Amino acid sequence: MERRQREHWQHNLRLTSLLLAVWFVVTFGVIWFARELNAISVAGFPLAFYMSAQGSLLVYLIIIWFYARRMEQLDQEYGVDERED
Repeated sequence: MERRQREHWQHNLRLTSLLLAVWFVVTFGVIWFARELNAISVAGFPLAFYMSAQGSLLVYLIIIWFYARRMEQLDQEYGVDERED
């Protein structure tokens, strides 16, 4: 059982690291490259403005949804889900 717990924890760490990297790029990458991104227009607005006003919030919601969905799958796969049948 200990081996399966370690595998579950490793999957959790990899998923968390990946999603934190996406969060970092969306949060700081847009700010860092704002001048370059402003050359691109989305719905009539510069991309950096759009991402800071709405786009990054949508990405955060997608990150949360994906994490919850994937962790539910992993928990079921490793037999540690909290659902009552």
